[in-house]
Amino acid sequence: MKTDIVLAGVGGQGILSIAATIGMAALHSNLQLKQSEVHGMSQRGGDVQSHMRVSEKEIASDLIPMGSADIILSVEPMESLRYLPFLSKDGWLVTNSTPFINITNYPNIEDVLTEIKKIKNHIIIDADKIAEEFGSKRSSNIVMLGAASPFFNIPFESFEEGIRKIFARKGDDVIETNLKALRAGRDYTEKNR
Repeated sequence: MKTDIVLAGVGGQGILSIAATIGMAALHSNLQLKQSEVHGMSQRGGDVQSHMRVSEKEIASDLIPMGSADIILSVEPMESLRYLPFLSKDGWLVTNSTPFINITNYPNIEDVLTEIKKIKNHIIIDADKIAEEFGSKRSSNIVMLGAASPFFNIPFESFEEGIRKIFARKGDDVIETNLKALRAGRDYTEKNR
């Protein structure tokens, strides 16, 4: 059992929080984990990506070969297309539908979504809108993690425990908000795949 994940997005969208939560969930489930550093522009607005590999067995490398990612989890739709060469033929592309328009020549969002819909296994979710519904647009990244969670070989309860540990120092209200975000994302995928 292994899961290879490419995390993609734009600086400031919470890729590090997603990665930390997956890491905690993997450790809670007694799984092995390797992660590449988050590469790209660390400042807000630059593209970022990271590779994560989770397995019951020892993992030799943190880098995912082209064509073998089980999941591309993208918090920005155009960024999901950038990493398609990594996706396996049976892999899942899970992306936010809300663009982060940080360049003057950003393509038409409908064209981007049309390309995403050509992928056999895809989930397109308006994570920003869902997060806003319970008062915290900042937790849209955790909505995205919840939406991708059915495709991990990690029990959902381990993701919940990861949220509790990652956000513990921020207090119970932040933990509860992020747990709601995680569950809302999961519910969306369960109803729409």
